Amino acid sequence: MGFVTFGSLAGLGVSAAGILVLFLVVKGVYSAFFHPLAKVPGPKLYAFSDLPYLYYLLRGEWPQKLKRLHDEYGPTVRYTPDFVSFISAGAWKTIYGHRAAGQESFPKDPVTRGTTRSGHPHIVLANDEDHRRHRRLLSHAFSDQALRGQEDIMKQYVDLLLVKLSEKARSGTAVDLVKWYNFTTFDLIGDLAFGQSFNCLEDGGYHPWVAMIFDNIKLSVFSETFQRYPILNLLKSLFVSKRLINSQKEHWELVEQTTKRRLASGNVTREDFMSYILRHNDEKGMTPGEIIENANVLIIAGSETTASLLSGTTFHLLSNPDKYRKLVQEIRSSFNTEDDITLLAANGLAYTNAVFEEGFRMYPPVPLALSRRTPPNGEEIEGYWMPGKTAVGVPQWAANQSETNFRDASKFIPERWLGDPKYANDSRAAMQPFLLGPRNCIGKNLAYAEMRLILVRLLWNFDLELMPESKTWNKQKIYLLWEKLPLNVKLIPVSKR
Repeated sequence: MGFVTFGSLAGLGVSAAGILVLFLVVKGVYSAFFHPLAKVPGPKLYAFSDLPYLYYLLRGEWPQKLKRLHDEYGPTVRYTPDFVSFISAGAWKTIYGHRAAGQESFPKDPVTRGTTRSGHPHIVLANDEDHRRHRRLLSHAFSDQALRGQEDIMKQYVDLLLVKLSEKARSGTAVDLVKWYNFTTFDLIGDLAFGQSFNCLEDGGYHPWVAMIFDNIKLSVFSETFQRYPILNLLKSLFVSKRLINSQKEHWELVEQTTKRRLASGNVTREDFMSYILRHNDEKGMTPGEIIENANVLIIAGSETTASLLSGTTFHLLSNPDKYRKLVQEIRSSFNTEDDITLLAANGLAYTNAVFEEGFRMYPPVPLALSRRTPPNGEEIEGYWMPGKTAVGVPQWAANQSETNFRDASKFIPERWLGDPKYANDSRAAMQPFLLGPRNCIGKNLAYAEMRLILVRLLWNFDLELMPESKTWNKQKIYLLWEKLPLNVKLIPVSKR
């Protein structure tokens, strides 16, 4: 009988490793040069392996890198063996738009979509059938009628924001508007989603729960890496700290407890999301588990993204004094008193609306692509045939910053949205901050209402001056959302009219 020696085992290990390396090389060569996507423009190294993409993703630098790839290769770029990026208006319509009768939709990409913690679907990750059911119920909470009813709640938090900023202004110290925008949007969404504020504005600091939400956003980047390479789950502790994992668990427990408590109250008289859900829920509505999952979505999507847009827009305004002065002039000449600044009145400010559109273009709250998979039988997109189940998407920041779509793309020019003939050839449809089609953002009107009310009243009450340390504020890393730096601004109270 023979014996297996250490040397023979080591030899087997080396042979197995060699076979694995050979397999990966052959697979990469096929992917880069012989795959059906091989004719799509893009660097061959990226078509060979996911690793270059994941390198920049985990460093928080992927959107910037992808823009450079589009600048070099054009409006269509293949950046992994199975992902193709588009930045054209036509691609938005094909990938995300409504489909004709009999046409299959582009489902969510299973690699990036993730799963829910409880196993119950929510409106973002649900299949098409469940999505329609969830959207039907949630739409009541985001209707024009609901928005009018929620105006007093919004006003309450904007009033408190201005009181706190007035205190800071009197002290003569600069304030970090990123924090104060976040305090406001988190307090408001807490009230609208759960019937209770986080008290960030009152306390002048982040509630521990809010810190957990930021942790969850950053974890999403690692989740995609683990989806692509499941074997890395064995080394998860090397990539993700125990604190982050515990934070994710505690966040979910708070969402679950708070939502259950709000539902148990049975209160349907408040103008918040849960009242509308309770009023309209029926046998075709949502289960308690689904309501909890959707509450989790609402609190993240309804707070951080709005604060990001306000922060980015404020930075670009203060970096362009002529645009800032023009906006201030419109606001202060349109109202006799601050009480005149209502949602309806603010909605009618033409230059203000153009400023926000340009803010979305320069600093989209979700800069990455929300990826989809092509239907099983494949689809032609912008002249390229995409085989079935190919990952595709439109990255917002790369599309918005492309000279192919927008003249003077790197400049903050609200006038492009007001009919300036110099920008008549801009491809406006290439910018879709709220997506389009059946899965467009249900909270679009609420987001616009919040942003207008906050910024208009802020500029009614204060002159703003960007501090020197924040002149390069927009140089940030991106982990799904922007990792915002402090936006330090000096507030100068405006004389009462």
